[in-house]
Amino acid sequence: MTAKTQARLDAKARALETARLDAARAMAAKGGWPEGATCQFAGMKKTFWAWTVATFFGAGLGKPGPGTWGSVAATLIWTAYALLLHPSAQSLLIFTLAGIAISIALGVPAATIAARESGRKDPGFVVIDEVAGVLITLLGAVLALLLFRAFDITKPFPVRQLEKLPEGWGIVFDDVAAGLYAWAVLFLCTRWI
Repeated sequence: MTAKTQARLDAKARALETARLDAARAMAAKGGWPEGATCQFAGMKKTFWAWTVATFFGAGLGKPGPGTWGSVAATLIWTAYALLLHPSAQSLLIFTLAGIAISIALGVPAATIAARESGRKDPGFVVIDEVAGVLITLLGAVLALLLFRAFDITKPFPVRQLEKLPEGWGIVFDDVAAGLYAWAVLFLCTRWI
């Protein structure tokens, strides 16, 4: 093959690649997610750690609604920690706060890198922001747990008196009363804050 023929083939290959990437970017700009070999990210430089964090280990690649997939993934991890490891309320609070801090500290640079590399301002596949948001929301659940345990342990009036009811009535209703106290505090906080 002559140098001239090789140069023409190289130029055609570059033109095809440019056209493919332009088509993929146009589809992505409309909010679509290109399928298969035309995927806008094929052949693009990707910073592995940033894309892993930004998509929350690939959850942001789920369809439809990548933000929902990211939120659900974070909630499932939080729930698994809470149910499988049986942490104290304080440990659950620390775990949640650490998750928030890490998702923000790593999420900002990761989202910046992934957005720049994809050529999109706020790409839907970046879901680390949803992870931070849902963990902040779950702080309410931790606060509810802390309040319930505080009222269940201290047993303010009439919780201790309800505990003296016969058999199952006493077993159940002291905790129901502690739950009502915790609910009332949360309710008042949402009204005043």
